[in-house]
Amino acid sequence: MIHNILFKRILPFSVLLASVAGCSVPDTTPVARWQHAEEGAFAADVSADGQYSVVSGVNNGINVWHTNHTKPLYQWSHQGDGSNLVVQVHISSDSRYVVTSDREAFALWSLESGEPIGFWRIDESTIRDVAVSNRGEGILVGRSNGKIMYFEPSSGRRLEFLGHQEKINSIDISPNGKYALSGGNDYMAYLWSTDTGQIIHTFAHGSRVTLVAIDDKGRYAFTTDSTRKSQIWNVQTGAPVSNLKYIARQKIFTDAVFSEDGRYLLTGSPARRMNLWDVESGELVGEWRVAARKNKSPPTAVVYGVGFVGSDKILSESSSGLAELWTLPDD
Repeated sequence: MIHNILFKRILPFSVLLASVAGCSVPDTTPVARWQHAEEGAFAADVSADGQYSVVSGVNNGINVWHTNHTKPLYQWSHQGDGSNLVVQVHISSDSRYVVTSDREAFALWSLESGEPIGFWRIDESTIRDVAVSNRGEGILVGRSNGKIMYFEPSSGRRLEFLGHQEKINSIDISPNGKYALSGGNDYMAYLWSTDTGQIIHTFAHGSRVTLVAIDDKGRYAFTTDSTRKSQIWNVQTGAPVSNLKYIARQKIFTDAVFSEDGRYLLTGSPARRMNLWDVESGELVGEWRVAARKNKSPPTAVVYGVGFVGSDKILSESSSGLAELWTLPDD
């Protein structure tokens, strides 16, 4: 059961945060770097057009940033004056709405006005992942009991997808809200209809599915597991397109987005890495290493959000609390 909770407006945050200087990044150097969370971040997402980032900070709530700006557009909060516990963030494909969640509640926000649309609490099981469609019309909520709820805030319509047998690890939604992609500990990923709950394609893996992503243009789906299978699929036919080629026995991904032209897949990982892959071949064509948190040993960072900025740049948001802008390799 979910409960709608009204809460007061959070005013835009106007405190200037300075860019980080003097922090070296082994192997690669960004074009620019900004500090978005001084004490690190719990979660982050980058908009499909690369113009916005939403960052859940350890010590400064949820902040909305415009690329290249040195102060946030808005500051949001789930818990009022309490500690920030938001661990999931997703921006709609049209860059107009944001869904955020902690383990027990989720909220919908307008990226245009900075206003909250609604706040809902879940009684049954904990939230594992969230996603929102264009215009904020549909929200997906994946839970630890294996159930996924599709929810329409305007009408209150709900549909529960019961295809998974174990904990949900990752979900994504098509821009029009008609299709959902989900992966869980049951070694399965499903593409399914949010109108009927019927499965359209089944993508089987040999271990737990850790991340899924849908191409916003409706061409591809990406599913990856905890061992060696990281597969790009044709959404229309369900047939495999390519398997990402890497030597490591295990490679975990934390975010994945397709380029607008469909040529590339950009991924983030827990090991400070961003990778660029050729969609048709699965070959690695670019790699970047984000900065670790200052004064932390060992020097680590999780890449939470990645995105394409125009035709020649990419943006990363990581647990270090840093946003970093990078140049794509020449064709």
